[in-house]
Amino acid sequence: MRKRWMAAMVAAVVSCGNAMAVDLEAYVRQEMFGDIILSPDGEYLAATVPGEDYTGLVILRTADHKMVSTTRPPRNNHVSDVRWVSDSRVVFGLAEKFGQRDQPSLTGELMAMNADGGRAELLVGYRVQGRGPGTRIQPKKVEAVAAFLTDDLPDDDRNVIIAVSPFTEDPFTRAERMDTQTGKRVVIALSPVRRAHFTTDAKGEVRFAHGAGADNVRKLYYRSASSAQWVLVNDETVSGRIESALGFTEDGRLAILRSEQKQGPDTLISWDPVTGERKLLAQDPVVDPNRIIYRAGTSIPVGALYLGDVPRTRFFDETSVEARRYRALEAAFPGQTIYITSSTRDGRLALVQVWSGSNPGDFYLYDTEKRNVNYLVSRSEWINPDKAAVVRPVAFNARDGLSLHGFLTLPHGSDGKGLSTVILPHGGPIGVFDDGRYDRESQMFAAAGYAVLQVNFRGSGNYGRRHEQVAAQQWGKAMQDDVTDATRWAIAQGIANKDRICIYGASYGAYSALMGAAREPGLYQCAAGYVGVYDLPLMFNRGDIQDRAAGMTYLREWLGDPAKLAAVSPVNLADQIKVPVFLAAGGEDKRAPILHTERMEAALKRAGTPVESLYYKTEGHGFYTEAHRREYYDKLLAFLARSLGGKTATTAPAAGKDKAP
Repeated sequence: MRKRWMAAMVAAVVSCGNAMAVDLEAYVRQEMFGDIILSPDGEYLAATVPGEDYTGLVILRTADHKMVSTTRPPRNNHVSDVRWVSDSRVVFGLAEKFGQRDQPSLTGELMAMNADGGRAELLVGYRVQGRGPGTRIQPKKVEAVAAFLTDDLPDDDRNVIIAVSPFTEDPFTRAERMDTQTGKRVVIALSPVRRAHFTTDAKGEVRFAHGAGADNVRKLYYRSASSAQWVLVNDETVSGRIESALGFTEDGRLAILRSEQKQGPDTLISWDPVTGERKLLAQDPVVDPNRIIYRAGTSIPVGALYLGDVPRTRFFDETSVEARRYRALEAAFPGQTIYITSSTRDGRLALVQVWSGSNPGDFYLYDTEKRNVNYLVSRSEWINPDKAAVVRPVAFNARDGLSLHGFLTLPHGSDGKGLSTVILPHGGPIGVFDDGRYDRESQMFAAAGYAVLQVNFRGSGNYGRRHEQVAAQQWGKAMQDDVTDATRWAIAQGIANKDRICIYGASYGAYSALMGAAREPGLYQCAAGYVGVYDLPLMFNRGDIQDRAAGMTYLREWLGDPAKLAAVSPVNLADQIKVPVFLAAGGEDKRAPILHTERMEAALKRAGTPVESLYYKTEGHGFYTEAHRREYYDKLLAFLARSLGGKTATTAPAAGKDKAP
């Protein structure tokens, strides 16, 4: 049994599952680590560290876990996509998100830092000033661009390949080689398609470009060498497929492509540039590839991780070294998901991430020669997986026959029968999905005594292209029917007590919660919405989606004609909601402006519906401040307890000074 840090805290915190009340500490405090990768020589670990309203980067010495250096970006900025460019220098991108529930959006900025913290510099991006890193020598005016890492060039300790786009609405992208010490950039390829992503070969030569123009038609181009012309390989309008390149086989003869089909999950195929022959390499019958597995120290794809009912790996060659290595690790950690995040240049050491629905994630160092693993760190040291709630996969058909999948979280020690239940539709909604990982909210609800049901309704990602596309203009309609069908399934299975069910969600999930209460009288005993959207026409003139052309296209394609959306807006259906409602929102929310919640609350009050609310003027799309999150969940648990009879929190914190009236 592995050793854990802070054993006393573990025992104190996780014991709350059997106490008379829920201790919120385990569910509101930040994780210790996010992602961790090993340096090419194995001397260092680069780890992202979540802060209250930022994600920083820390470099640890592998031998003793001592911190060597750290960097912290500005508020609402988050370190993303960290790569080692040499044994002692890392490159990473920045992403912005305004609130804990916001989806992070890459800013197009790249930074670099030495392992000891020296030479920490912004190399390229819109905040580069003057004639420092990222600028050219001759021009006096700095070109405003967004840059994204394409290839960290494992055999080059100084340079990387980046994709660079000017700040125009529909830009043509170019590939550049960038010196990570000076920021100097040299153009090496121009894309034949707008908004392109590039794929390189083992030598760092740009060989593929895929992207789409204003018409949103995706195309894939190939060239045989840097001096050759681009050739169109796939046009979505002709083949019906959307394809992108992942890399090449070890001999460089075949390309590995990801192919999104009209029907069924995405496939991984090989493509011969000489003959045009395509061969299937891997496909799951239900879900898409989630993460690609590469040969240690290379950019050669060898398999993929699939997050289905049970996470599983598939390899192009099941007799390969990589396949045997994964099988050995999977045997060592039964019931858990394994993914090798990184390895040393020589492949001797590998960093292994292990997680499950009851375990937020642990990291181990695997010696491939000695074939032993040593525990390093955990994301959340205070969580004991043996005491956490159990997460089970579920599957059933919607009323129109569409196959639906999801996850059921059951209180620790429960028999899973006749339980008070929380229905928890996810946010997004398009392309987002619940994957069965450890979910803090679900675990908190389970600790309070509730079953939690999460369903990947139509529009969710991970189940193929069609599963997403059938959600077009179905907000409040078939998408909502899927959530209703999931609720009725849980009742029919004897899991949910039909008289003790509440529906709750955040962002789109909040919309679904209020629509569920409006459309299904008698099915739910209460509804709660967190940073939600409730007035769909308002999305076309308020928020951060509609402020760019691509966002407006998205809204029209997926929501529909704004003139017709009032009928499926909860703000206009308040008189149909007959159960208690709890609402919470932040004054700085750019994704779902607070006006949505204010209008929803006012409409419910006019209708005579009991409604409680919590506003923080300084919070965004989800509450960053720990004290605010603690108060929010304290009030949410108390609200649910009044309808469902579950546990409340141990304490009731005082409101913050920035709480809105």
